[in-house]
Amino acid sequence: MWGGRFTGATDPLMEKFNASIDFDRKLWRVDIAGSQAYARALGQAGILAADEVAALVDGLDQVAAEWEAGTFVLHASDEDIHTANERRLTELIGAVAGKLHTGRSRNDQIATDVRLWLRAEITALRGHLHDLMRVAVDRAEQEIDILMPGYTHMQPAQPIRWSHWLLSHAWAWQRDAARLEELQRRVNVMPLGAGALA
Repeated sequence: MWGGRFTGATDPLMEKFNASIDFDRKLWRVDIAGSQAYARALGQAGILAADEVAALVDGLDQVAAEWEAGTFVLHASDEDIHTANERRLTELIGAVAGKLHTGRSRNDQIATDVRLWLRAEITALRGHLHDLMRVAVDRAEQEIDILMPGYTHMQPAQPIRWSHWLLSHAWAWQRDAARLEELQRRVNVMPLGAGALA
């Protein structure tokens, strides 16, 4: 990966400092999905032949199957999730794997991966939050007559309904759900084409 004006070997300390595979390995699924979509887009644009697109997509399916099965083998040279997947893809399908970066920088790739991952995580979080609100409303209805002490200044002040206290949190969770919806709109933007320069 480090070519061009660099002629000597990379210092092992720099390799260790620069490696992100330990924490970005969780991006394997979105990295592969983004690369498959990009390969198809290159085919639709006439940049790749149909057989090249098929080789890339099928090869990436094989890489995904290895990750899914827990058989994907990381190498010491796999600096990040992109180099790991690209190395394995090259082992599987050969030189055509290198065409996957036509017009796409690694900066584009990680920005896309992170947005795809966030989009999925926000969707899951929104679902969990809605489940929590539904349970709160159900419990409030079922336990409407349960009383509990209401506190002020760390001291019991007056009796309140458990259901009212519970639903006070549900309103806050509803605001959180609205914030997540707004965040998802902001995250769901295609970052490809930023034009990173060397």
